[in-house]
Amino acid sequence: MPKIRSLCVFCGSRQGSNPAYELAARKLGKLMGEKGINLIYGGGSIGIMGIIAEAVAASGGGVTGIMPKFLMDLEIGNTAVGSLKLTDNMHARKNLMYELSDGFISLPGGIGTLDETFEVISWKQLRLHDKPIVLLDCEDYWHEFESLVKKIILSEFAHDSVRALYTLVKDPNEVFPAIENPPQVSEEVLTSHI
Repeated sequence: MPKIRSLCVFCGSRQGSNPAYELAARKLGKLMGEKGINLIYGGGSIGIMGIIAEAVAASGGGVTGIMPKFLMDLEIGNTAVGSLKLTDNMHARKNLMYELSDGFISLPGGIGTLDETFEVISWKQLRLHDKPIVLLDCEDYWHEFESLVKKIILSEFAHDSVRALYTLVKDPNEVFPAIENPPQVSEEVLTSHI
């Protein structure tokens, strides 16, 4: 696997109800900064997005936010840390986040976080990339996601090998070992769904 220089973190523009989400974002951001990893993220200065950006920057890492122009006011584009790149729309945002990243981490978040997570997993299933994807299952946040994937498999809409498209971890300390040692994805992950 090539050296990881930048990681895209998908996460909420809100903090959520559980203080553990904020703690996990701060801890992950600190680890990324200490490792000199550049954060690629949604560009907001609020919620989990703002927290992880501040933590990465405070610990010595680079920060690159990517935000569609129409969200600049809604999500309060973060111009205080790193750089902020503006795109014309959400599709361009996700594409640029993908292009600038060596891997992906999903923290707790809302519908947008789910969309981003499913999209990079789907792209990996289609063999459009082989970048590692890690879901940080803070306080069992991704439990229902796992249940949905199991239902998809049991309903025979996907082969069991789709579980190798991503790694689920419980603590920020487990993220980098998972990034560095992603599961091997079999050919069946692509051929079995068509």
